[in-house]
Amino acid sequence: MTTKRETAEQPDHGTRAPFSQDPHAVREPKENNLEMAIGHEVRGYRKKLGITVTDLAAATGISLGMLSKIENGNISPSLTTLQSLSRALGVPLTAFFRRYEEPRNAVFVKAGEGVELERRGTRAGHQYNLLGHIDNNSSGVIVEPYLITLTADSDIFPTFQHEGMEFLYMLEGEVVYRHGDQLFQMQPGDSLFFDADAPHGPEQLVKLPSRYLSIISYPQQVSRG
Repeated sequence: MTTKRETAEQPDHGTRAPFSQDPHAVREPKENNLEMAIGHEVRGYRKKLGITVTDLAAATGISLGMLSKIENGNISPSLTTLQSLSRALGVPLTAFFRRYEEPRNAVFVKAGEGVELERRGTRAGHQYNLLGHIDNNSSGVIVEPYLITLTADSDIFPTFQHEGMEFLYMLEGEVVYRHGDQLFQMQPGDSLFFDADAPHGPEQLVKLPSRYLSIISYPQQVSRG
């Protein structure tokens, strides 16, 4: 049996690519966000039509320099300018404000109050508690966090397979978890991050009860039938 500890490789700090996002970054002040949101929409609608900045300038009578500043969020366009852009791009004026001040949701779940759901593994004695769900969010990604509990009544089930990515974090007990043709011996504090399209699931229940967090993410447009 191959375990995570035996197969883990030391990271190559000299060649590893840096993360593309700063987790401690602060967004621009709110007064600049409106300009950025408008510019993002103008550029997006222009590219969707397959026209250049020069084409849009000719259609609206707005200078190339002004259009560049608008698309980069460096200037506050007047209502007259926005009206010209909406006519040229064939979208309502309100479309330029779509990304500004969209509602941002949060879900808080008290300990023990997660919603118990029935999933494929339920028939194998796996208990699923959904810890939160936000649909139609601004990121374009759906994230489903579960607390999964395995007991003496649970069976092995190493054949889960679905869209997206999955992250596991072991809280209690011990299981040997399969992903594809690899086995990982998971104990409290261990984690596993993988492509969920490959068959996966607990291969051996070593120490029960076992509990782990399972966080599944997938694009919003993917059907979850």
